[in-house]
Amino acid sequence: MGEFKVHRVRFFDYMPSAIRAMAFNSRTERLALSRADGALEVFNFADSYFQEKVIPGQDGRAVEALCWVRGRLFSAGLNGEITEYDLENLRPKYTMEAYGGPVWTICSNSQGTHLAIGCEDGTVKIFEVLEETIRFQRNLDRQKGRIISLSWHPSGALIAAGMMDMIKVFNAESGHATHRLLVERGVGASKSREVVVWSVAFLSDHTIISGDSAGKVQVWDGVTGTLVRTHLVTKWDVLALSDESSLLAGTSEGTVVQFQFISSTVDQHDKEWVRTRTFKNHTHDVRALAHTDTAVVSGGMDTQLVVRPLLEKVEKNTQESALRKIAFPHRSLVSCGKKAGMLLFQFHGHLELWRLGESDGHGKPGDSLPVKRKPEKLIQLKRKGDDHICCSALSPCGGWLAYSTISSVRLYRLQYNGSNISITKVAKLPKVLRSAHQLCFSSDSSKLFASTTHSSVIIIALSQSECKYLHTLRPKSGTRQPVHLMSASEDGKWLATANSDCEIHVYSLHKLKLHCTVPVYSSCPTAMAIHPTTSNLVMVHADQQIFEYSLVQKEYTEWSRKLQKQGLHHLWLARDTPITHLTFNPRNPAHIIMHDTYMFCIIDQNLICKTFQVRSLFGVKLQTMAYHMEHLLCVSLLEDHSLVVVERPLLDIASQLPAPVRQKKFAT
Repeated sequence: MGEFKVHRVRFFDYMPSAIRAMAFNSRTERLALSRADGALEVFNFADSYFQEKVIPGQDGRAVEALCWVRGRLFSAGLNGEITEYDLENLRPKYTMEAYGGPVWTICSNSQGTHLAIGCEDGTVKIFEVLEETIRFQRNLDRQKGRIISLSWHPSGALIAAGMMDMIKVFNAESGHATHRLLVERGVGASKSREVVVWSVAFLSDHTIISGDSAGKVQVWDGVTGTLVRTHLVTKWDVLALSDESSLLAGTSEGTVVQFQFISSTVDQHDKEWVRTRTFKNHTHDVRALAHTDTAVVSGGMDTQLVVRPLLEKVEKNTQESALRKIAFPHRSLVSCGKKAGMLLFQFHGHLELWRLGESDGHGKPGDSLPVKRKPEKLIQLKRKGDDHICCSALSPCGGWLAYSTISSVRLYRLQYNGSNISITKVAKLPKVLRSAHQLCFSSDSSKLFASTTHSSVIIIALSQSECKYLHTLRPKSGTRQPVHLMSASEDGKWLATANSDCEIHVYSLHKLKLHCTVPVYSSCPTAMAIHPTTSNLVMVHADQQIFEYSLVQKEYTEWSRKLQKQGLHHLWLARDTPITHLTFNPRNPAHIIMHDTYMFCIIDQNLICKTFQVRSLFGVKLQTMAYHMEHLLCVSLLEDHSLVVVERPLLDIASQLPAPVRQKKFAT
């Protein structure tokens, strides 16, 4: 294009964490997943698979299993605790000791009245689900070995428990075992090698299906306790099962095997579970599976969430029939000090502050310019405490740095003296500032905005001598959902916030009160920014729709109305990753700059209502949809009009992870 000098930044070595467990809530169409670092993520499958909430992890909290009970989310882990999560404040609501050693599995009955957990000490513990908490009710008969997997029969009367070398069926009322199903070790297996029943599924017709470390998926008659059929699907472990209208099994080879309850021959009337398909979308162990009405959802050691549509349940050659791989967060982990030429990178355990390189060379469009000064890492700041970092921000001037965990906010003053830098923690913060979901500085770096509970925003005034509480902005809607986007205008007049109720509130920073609320759209906003000259708020939503709202007139602009009337280009709407950042070109106010994980583009507002003119990073029109061999994590414009593009090379998971784990080791 030749319009910008571009800093291509490739030193943000962000690596997602492995997926450990998943649970799908069919009523709300929310998928919850846990990662190896203890973080939880909630995706809204009804809204273009948008990652609407993230609960940060904590040192020592390893989530081994997840369970939805109506709209409430529970987890269990090898630390021996059961946790319920506050999905409004994005933190654990309470934690309860199970008193059975490490907890390997958790599940609920279909009525949503009780939870069952499987413990290291051989007990299955039943908890009653109350309105605000859970209460221990009883233990089922204690067994000699650890309880690895559980499944509750839809009637709520029986529970199947996977163990070492066997499956036990319990009467949930009496607590006594009614059947013991012995699992074969497999052909040629050593007699001394135990078989781990990693997963069980208890179907409504009393069929029990198990997956084990010998690579077998076995079908059992739960009434008589006899083996019906054995499917050898792998030489290694079958780690996960998901049961719905079709059965899915995930293996340590990275495959997902589908079974369907059909007639195995044309003239046979009796149905049975038949292996029908094998999907290979992972490089390493598939640790978790979920089943929606139309798709298979899988995740594991290679960190990617894969949504694979079942072609017999969706219309072919449509957006719904496309395979989706979600590799990176749908939120920014990079903050840019536009006036200072600095970048702040957020990891769960530390922050990195970098100074961008410099070049005094000139060239024609597409040339690589000689580097006069290389990029330099100035600071690596480790977090305090066990809680992981949930948000961070760098002021435009580069003089302030802030981050928050679920328990505290920390603010630092940065000072530069030539090549030296000093960092000083602000010792006394206002007591009202306990934690934040999002942090943002004003364009003149004089204020810090921190979003807290119920979508409220705390304003902190910053000066060399003190840090002072100014005001709390609150929406009138009464929402309890957290803010996930915040944008301050360049002129210091406006602050816009967006929450997971799809509400966008705009506040006047001069009057310190709510200015207006944008009409609620059905899809969640994924990026927004206020135009520096027109004071129009531009928003992009999870369904790829673009809107422009005049803050002065308190209505959608004429350009926005024309765009919605004409409709967006079908290739734009077919994209499967959300826009995560947008900004404006000060040299051409009609240009909107935005990007998703794979594409950076410029929208020309003067042309869009004629031909939907969109250009990608190197001048390729949208019609060709040229994707590049990097993941884009941030695109930002510096004060000198140069462009910063933070890229992450395509994840070669296979080279960064150890060899696939063939035989699982137990934590003690």
